Amino acid sequence: MAQKFEYIKSNGQTLRVAVSGDGPLVLLIHGWPESWYSWRHQIQALSAAGYKVAAPDVRGYGGSDKPEPIEAYDMANMTADMAGLVGAMGREPAVVIGHDWGAPIAWNTALLHADKVRAVAGLSVPYTGPGPAPFIEIAKKIYRDQFFYQIYFQDPGIAEAELEADVRDALRKIYYWISGEGLCTRTLDNKPADAKLLDGMEDPGQLPPWMSAEDLDYYVSQFKESGFRGPLNRYRNHYRDFEFLSSHGDKKILQPAAFISGTLEPVLNFVPGVDLIANMRKKLGDLRIVEMIDGAGHWVQQERPDEVNATLLRFLSELS
Repeated sequence: MAQKFEYIKSNGQTLRVAVSGDGPLVLLIHGWPESWYSWRHQIQALSAAGYKVAAPDVRGYGGSDKPEPIEAYDMANMTADMAGLVGAMGREPAVVIGHDWGAPIAWNTALLHADKVRAVAGLSVPYTGPGPAPFIEIAKKIYRDQFFYQIYFQDPGIAEAELEADVRDALRKIYYWISGEGLCTRTLDNKPADAKLLDGMEDPGQLPPWMSAEDLDYYVSQFKESGFRGPLNRYRNHYRDFEFLSSHGDKKILQPAAFISGTLEPVLNFVPGVDLIANMRKKLGDLRIVEMIDGAGHWVQQERPDEVNATLLRFLSELS
């Protein structure tokens, strides 16, 4: 079932949304550096199963609006975009599912706009709540003597220049870097603190089997159009997000929830000695599924679409 694009106003922005199928609404939120296209396998499977599937380009990406200010990409705005999109599509409440940065957006949309969300799932990034301090401060203490990409992303213009110098080269390396294929042969690079993102990053030459040349061509076309400023601005709101989310207390997410991840997921090891999945269990009131896919890396729904689709369909069927 082919998707079509709709351009939908939400929270003062126009979002390009890939839409397919008919039935209860499932909203799919992508992460960095991705696109609605990251969900191509799920759009097909979920719409064929009787759901109306909507996969937007998050603001700053692809065919959606790209506001300039850093604060336009804070969690208050990102969650309001998704809640507004659910309302505009007239099928609320929706099941909201996110991957990478899309996962915190999905989790927090469920928390902050509970009337719009009947169930929530996160891929790769578990729900953490606001935590004891802004995550970037925690990261600066943990990684004070070595490179950490989110610290590198903080100063506007630096990462943009590196990534936009050769978009195809950058994306090819990034997608391989934290894929199952890349991670099973090494741990994340321990680079000096003053390194750049792509320094020492292996060039796979040949793409992993889950990404075709045409897939990479599409991603490259999207980032050549959008640039990287909007996508990177999401990383520059840690302090603003911490203040905003902390003001909502330590409330649990009460909707039915699911978490799916590859066993090689690097995010799960960002904070040494902290079990992020165990921590998540304390903050979700109705966690029904935790699915760990053996050997999968960060791009789990693209690397292992059959397993992810089966788990999502099982989760959805239990909601009926």
